[in-house]
Order: sequence, then C-alpha cells, then structure tokens
Amino acid sequence: MANKQILDVIGVGIGPFNLGLAALLKKTECRSLFFDKKARFEWHPGMLLEGTTLQVPFMADAVTMVDPTSPFSFLNYLHEQKRLYRFYFFEKFHIPRTEYNHYCQWVADQLPQLQFGCEVENIQQTEEGHYRVTVFSHGEEEQKTYHAQHVVIGVGTKPYIPEKFHPALGDRVFHSSQYKNKRENVLKANSVTVIGSGQSAAEIFHDLLSRQPDHDYKLSWFTRSKGFYPMEYSKLGLEHFSPDYTRYFYRLPKEKKKNVLNNQSLLYKGISFNTIASIYDLLYERTVGNKEPNVHLQALTELVSIEEWNGRFYLSLYQHEQEENKQLESDVIILATGYHPYIPDCLKGVKHLLEWNEDGQLVFQEDYKMKLNTEGQNHLFIQNGELHTHGVGAPDLGLGAFRNATIINRIARKEVYRTYEKNVFQQFGL
Repeated sequence: MANKQILDVIGVGIGPFNLGLAALLKKTECRSLFFDKKARFEWHPGMLLEGTTLQVPFMADAVTMVDPTSPFSFLNYLHEQKRLYRFYFFEKFHIPRTEYNHYCQWVADQLPQLQFGCEVENIQQTEEGHYRVTVFSHGEEEQKTYHAQHVVIGVGTKPYIPEKFHPALGDRVFHSSQYKNKRENVLKANSVTVIGSGQSAAEIFHDLLSRQPDHDYKLSWFTRSKGFYPMEYSKLGLEHFSPDYTRYFYRLPKEKKKNVLNNQSLLYKGISFNTIASIYDLLYERTVGNKEPNVHLQALTELVSIEEWNGRFYLSLYQHEQEENKQLESDVIILATGYHPYIPDCLKGVKHLLEWNEDGQLVFQEDYKMKLNTEGQNHLFIQNGELHTHGVGAPDLGLGAFRNATIINRIARKEVYRTYEKNVFQQFGL
C-alpha cells in the first residue's frame, strides 16, 4: 500500500525532541508524520521513580524556549490540568519526572500526526531527490510507504552495557533503564550491587537505601570515577548548555573536540547535590546509636568481570590507586553504565549517501543536517546524535526547542521562529 503524497517532514522516533518538533510545526503549513514503534509516549519508564525530578527547569519543555505563547507549553498544560495554583505554591523550577512524562503524553495526545506502533524500516532517496520511507504498522500488521522532502531522525540514545558483561545479562543483571520494572524482584534479594557514577546510579542507590530496612539486603555501590561527585550546576557552568556554546564548540577544530568533551564529564555526568545530600542524610540517620548499616560505597573501583556459578554472581573489582583486586558476591547487579548514540537500521538505504569521520561517526552540519555526498534541497536531520560535533548540549532538554527552531527555519527557508545570537553573559572564544 503506497501513499504518494509528498510530505514536508517525516520524523523517525517520538521522544521529547521530535515531540517538540511536531508541536512547533503546528504553527507552520508543513505537512508531517512522525513514527515510533512504541505503543505510546513513554520517557525512560524504568527510571520514573518516586521523588525524582528533571535536572533542568520546567521551561525546557517542548516549545517554551522559542515559543513561550504556544498552547503546548508546560504552563498551559498546568492550566488545562487545573494545577496552576498548586504549581505556584510548589515554588520549584525542577518538576517531578513523572509529571514531565505526563506533560509529554498530554502534548502527544493533541498531535494526530504522531503514529505510534509504527516502525520505520528503511529510508531511501528517490530519483527526484526526496525520501521514500518504509514503515511497518504493528497494529495493522502491514507495510506502508510514505514520501517526504525531509526526514528528521530522533531515535535518541540506547542503553549501553560493555560487551564483556553481556553473557551475564538477565533478570538479576540488567541496565539501570529497567530498574523500576524489575524492582519488585530486586527487593527480594539478599545482596544488591549498583555500578556507575551518574545520576541514575545515585537515584537507584537512594531508592534501595530507603527501602533497605524493610527488606534487609546488603547494598553496595561501586564506581570507577574518582569519587561520588556532584554535577557542575553553577550558573556560569550552565551557560555551556546554550546556543552560544554550541556555536563555539561546532567551530572548534575536530581534533580538539574529543579532548574538550573528555574534560567536561561533570557538566552532564555527575550527581545532583540534592541526591547526594539525601543519600548522606539517610546514612547519617541509620547510624544513630553507632549502628552500622549494611552498606558499602567505594569509588576508584572498576567492575572487571561478572561470573555466574551455582546461581550466584561473583564480581571481580579493581581498585585503581591501590592496584589491587577484590572479589564480591551479589544476588543482583544493576549496571548504570549510561547511554550511547547509535545509527538506526532504517538508515541502511541511504548509508552510501552519508559522510563519516575517521571514528565511524556521522558528520553533521551546523544546522543539524547530515552531511551528504550529493547536492540537493532535501535533507536528513539529527536530534540528539550530534554530541561529537555540537558538544554537551546535544542531549540537553533545554536546547531541544532551539534545535527544532533551527531545523524548521531551514526547512521553511525563512525565519518561522526567532533565535538569538547572544544568550549568555560569558564569551567562549576570542
């Protein structure tokens, strides 16, 4: 079954960024469709834990940073939900993660161009220069074909686990993204080990620590980082998540960029001050009367291997400064080992058109177009896959609306949304 109408935009994946693109396109005459294989919008469902919040202000919603009057803003969501006064008295910029997810679902419900349960299988360029997109509809169990002038890839990142740990994966060894779904069984264990240094590791450790008195398991937390350090959250530090810094970083020589990113990990990989404080407060309370909690925290210690024997897991750990090994037994191992960008399979049909760097990464232009080895007016764009070319702001929700405004202005060939040259107080280059 073919749909011969040529759309202006097709979006692949419906995460927060392509959701924002769809919402901002409502103001234009662009005809669009967005596809996602999931049955509905869900934002990191395995980490929607009680008491967790966004790490960016609520204004990092789908639209506000380029269109604060949009009906899809978070404030309008609160108005429609009859929660404005409750939020007013809440007096916090950082909203519950569950509410952000519900807000995104509210936006998605108003956008009929979003097609869930539909998996994009292939993208090809036609002789006319536009794109043929093959989609499998899981609900109808049939393949459909669509055509579009432009395609925006918004599949985001996927959970990363080092290959050497893959043989051990299962119900009791898993990535942090699955935590909430597996928590009930985790609480039945005699011992639980968390691996990782970021916010996800800290939130899971805090959740398990708060439940430990009712379940009496041994709880361990190891990280190869130098310490359980907080994320950089000073106001001038936050200015790195701005269009100004993105512009500066993009213009750096490519050989400089990798080194710069390696030295910026605490801008986006650390733990929030509040989470660290909550963990410390719980530990302090547990030690009243010189009690010793059944808890172990250790930095500078890398997980080397996981071996299963007689239904038990044995961890080999290496302490870098002491240069010594340690063995540990654990019923459950939770790997908070982060997320990596990836090249989706649906790009196989245009792979020969794409430019790649020496590290096997796609090359992107400043306006988020994939660099192609052909000339033309039709483009492939990227959402949250450009960390290596655009810097630390790539996965940041606060820059999503700016990137979408840039993409829309490029597609429309006019300024639909205003963006500004000077957004921060500091200057990043000469």
